Amino acid sequence: MRIATWNVNSLRARLEHVVSWLETHQPDVLCLQETKVADELFPHDPLNAIGYRAVVSGQKTYNGVALVSRQPLQDVRIGFDGLLEEDREAVVLGEQKRVISGRLGRLRILDLYVPNGASVGSKSYAYKLAWLNCLGRYVATQLEQGEPLCMVGDFNVAPEDRDLHDPQRFKGHIMASEQEREALQVVLGQDLKDVFRRFHPEDGHWSWWDYRSGGWQRNQGWRLDHVYLTRDLYDTAEDCWIDRQQRGLPRPSDHVPVVVELSGAAMDP
Repeated sequence: MRIATWNVNSLRARLEHVVSWLETHQPDVLCLQETKVADELFPHDPLNAIGYRAVVSGQKTYNGVALVSRQPLQDVRIGFDGLLEEDREAVVLGEQKRVISGRLGRLRILDLYVPNGASVGSKSYAYKLAWLNCLGRYVATQLEQGEPLCMVGDFNVAPEDRDLHDPQRFKGHIMASEQEREALQVVLGQDLKDVFRRFHPEDGHWSWWDYRSGGWQRNQGWRLDHVYLTRDLYDTAEDCWIDRQQRGLPRPSDHVPVVVELSGAAMDP
C-alpha cells in the first residue's frame, strides 16, 4: 500500500502536476492540503478520469484538505467535531478546513493542515497552540477506537534541529519554537512514530522550500510534511521518501509529496 501527503498550495493551480503525479506513482491514497477551493468547485472530473475519487473539506482562497483514493473510503469524518462532537473548542477550530479522515479497510487515514502560526507570540501563534492542543484530544479519542492510524499532513513544525537547514538561525522562531515542538510531541505521545526517520535518520532532508528566499536554488529547506504511524503499522513500513523532483517543475508548490510504503500486512485483520 502506498499513501502520500502533499501540500499543493492551490489545487487548481497545481492540478496538472497532481494528475501527472497520480498517474506516475499510483498511490492508494493521496492526502492533499491547502487545496484553496470550495467544495462545490473542487475539480473532481480530472481525478475521476484517471480512476480516482475524492472526499473533500475546503473553503475559498484558504486552507482545505482532501483525500484522493482509488477505492472509496469509509466512515469519512470532517473537522475536529467529526469526532469531538461535544467539544466546543473543536467546533470553533473546525471553522477553518484543516482536518479530514477516512477508513480504508481497517486502516484510518488522518489528513491535517496545521496552522502556520505567523510569528511567535502573535494571535496566530496562540491559535496554532490551541489547535495542536485540540488535535491532541482528537488523536487520543481516535486511538481509543483501536483502529491502526496513519496520520499525515503539513504540520508546519520542524520537530528537531535536523529538520531545518540552519538550526542556529531559526531555533526558537516560528515552526521551530519549543512550545510548538512540545505540543506536537504531546499529540504523538507513545503511540505514534515518525516513519520517515526510520529510514532516513540523517539531516539534509527537506519537504518545503520558501518561495521568497531562493531556498530551492540554495537547497535551504525545512522538513514540515510528516507521516506518523501507530506501532502496529510502523512495523509494516517498507519505505518512506520525499519526492524532491516536484519542486523543480514549472510553477510548483513550495511543498513536495512525502510517500510511505506499507506491506500487505498493514491491511491484515
